[in-house]
Amino acid sequence: MKSVLQKHHKLLVTSLIALVLIAILIAIPTGYEDALIYQGTERAIGKVVSVDNSAIKSSGLIQSGEQSCEIEIEDGIFKGQQLTGVNFLSGSLEKDKIFSVGDRALVTISHENGNTLSVVMSDHYRLDKELLLLAIFAAFLILFAGKNGLQSIYSFVITILMIWKVLVPAYLNGMNPVWIGMAITVFLTGIIILFVYGFERRTIVATLGSLLGILCTAILGIIFTDLFKIHGAVMSDSESLLYSGYQNLNLTAIFMSGIFIGASGAMMDLSVDITSAVHEVIQKKPSIGWKEATCSGLNVGRAAMGTMTTTLLLAYSGGYIALLMVFMAQGTPIDHILNYKYVAAEILDTVVGSFGLVTVAPFTALAAGLLLTNNHIFPRKNIPAPVEQE
Repeated sequence: MKSVLQKHHKLLVTSLIALVLIAILIAIPTGYEDALIYQGTERAIGKVVSVDNSAIKSSGLIQSGEQSCEIEIEDGIFKGQQLTGVNFLSGSLEKDKIFSVGDRALVTISHENGNTLSVVMSDHYRLDKELLLLAIFAAFLILFAGKNGLQSIYSFVITILMIWKVLVPAYLNGMNPVWIGMAITVFLTGIIILFVYGFERRTIVATLGSLLGILCTAILGIIFTDLFKIHGAVMSDSESLLYSGYQNLNLTAIFMSGIFIGASGAMMDLSVDITSAVHEVIQKKPSIGWKEATCSGLNVGRAAMGTMTTTLLLAYSGGYIALLMVFMAQGTPIDHILNYKYVAAEILDTVVGSFGLVTVAPFTALAAGLLLTNNHIFPRKNIPAPVEQE
């Protein structure tokens, strides 16, 4: 009965902390809400009633020109009105979109004194489908994982808000990306593991293991980014920032911070796995020595590292399948491929992140052995301390 009450108390406390944090993060302004290009405009949803493709110029797969659409506005100050919207085509399959009758579009309406000046069709409207997907995900997570699923949702929301409300504005304001990235990673690591275990020693163990691995990853990332002579412009769309009035941004430092931020989730996962395994062993055998418990943690870590490093490889390389196909189609030699800057950047991400995982296992196992068992270094009450065998 006491254990059940403790679990409910932990869920209540962590839920309260999570909800307060979410509320604070939502209230924090980014400082970039009132972009000049959106002043004097109304963003609305419109349903395409008819299309005119006569101004579109096609050349094989490439289409340029513009598409004209009659749109019935579904919300905002122009709700119920039928306006003519323009869909500009740039000749890029990646960015262009074609609308058909019945499609719903997100449109930007420029207006003055109640009169419309222009209606630009930004893209297909997807927010309702995105919300539906997130709702299904949350429902299944809570259904199968219960309170742990709820806490995972808290972690998910807080992470998104921290990135959007704190990390991105801090980078745009010119703050040191490595230090800001490290501070936010430390905060997220601590708060997410707190949601898993509550206020107890396991939280300290898993957090220490994760942070030591993240620190190693950060140091190696900084060193080898310099040795590889990688410029931060290898990041997708990063050059657009420089041409948008942010010439002073240190793109290379932002790239460095992305290395340990990207690997931090896998490190948390591994540290929690090892901490939980060692804790379970200690629960079954309370008199176990710290050396034996540490060895158990290392054995779990060895088994997990093989799959975790592959997970990082697949996560990083999954978005580069098309690039690899281009290389193969052109018959590019493998030594040229591996030497290209953007390929070297992905190798750096993968290998340094994997190296961090390798260090997480012994760090976490040692911390678990020392902090979770009853020993002469960190004694615990009501448990007889074992005599260590030399």
